[in-house]
Amino acid sequence: MLDTKRNSDAPREKSEEAKRTTVILERGEREFIESLIKEGKELGIKPLISKMLDIYKSMMIYDWHFPGEYYYGISRTAFVNVELLNILTQQIPKEKWPEVGEKMGDALKVSIQSTLGVDASKQENWEAVFKRLKVQGFGDFYLKDKFLLLKTPFIHDCEIWKGIMEGLLDVELETRNSVPPLVFEIKKHKSGSV
Repeated sequence: MLDTKRNSDAPREKSEEAKRTTVILERGEREFIESLIKEGKELGIKPLISKMLDIYKSMMIYDWHFPGEYYYGISRTAFVNVELLNILTQQIPKEKWPEVGEKMGDALKVSIQSTLGVDASKQENWEAVFKRLKVQGFGDFYLKDKFLLLKTPFIHDCEIWKGIMEGLLDVELETRNSVPPLVFEIKKHKSGSV
């Protein structure tokens, strides 16, 4: 248990507004959480609940109409198997992949603008854009100097990703690694050079 006594010389907790909350769990729920902790999938109940609340806020789960119909800003979102998406992309002629990807990136840009209220073409907003894409299952995005890295992409085809990122971020990219982790060098912003 936590020691609730406070030394007057000790630094204050994170927030004076923080309040203790009791969550009552059914036996099965508690056993499930304990198994996650035991298996090392979760650090503890408090970090798990914090993560759940972060996901709730970042995905706007309160916008669920009913299971199976979920809107994220102006976009309807569906949980789809990655395998199905890759079967679909394989039906597109390879020479069309960059063009299709760029159109997808343009659509993502509109969705992110309407949902987050940020311009994805401005590099100072990329951290928020990358977080949003990660939450939506697109993969893990990182910016390292003039390189964009994409780990765990949900679409396997590098040229589609190049198009998506160019359309979304308004940049011109050069592929440096075409298998995950995908690596793209930013050659220039479409509004000017890098």
